[in-house]
Amino acid sequence: MSLKAYLRVGRLVDEGKAAPEAISLIKRNSAGKALDIARMARDMHGGNGVADEFHVIRHMLNLEAVNTYEGTHDIHALILGRAQTGLQAFF
Repeated sequence: MSLKAYLRVGRLVDEGKAAPEAISLIKRNSAGKALDIARMARDMHGGNGVADEFHVIRHMLNLEAVNTYEGTHDIHALILGRAQTGLQAFF
């Protein structure tokens, strides 16, 4: 997704016109990309990627917590699936 998509959905949110599915799509994609980038940064730093001095691991673990505990990826996937199929996958 492009930054233009994020900007457009953000503006629609400000105007009160954003569809919940669009917000889920943006949030799911953003959280996934951030986690991928944090993992790549950890790998690029080698052994220092898990050291406290560089804070790479702290950011990666924070993003893992968002993905795991808040269910960002899975919940937004269910919301998007409901929008496409009309079937409720969670109650």
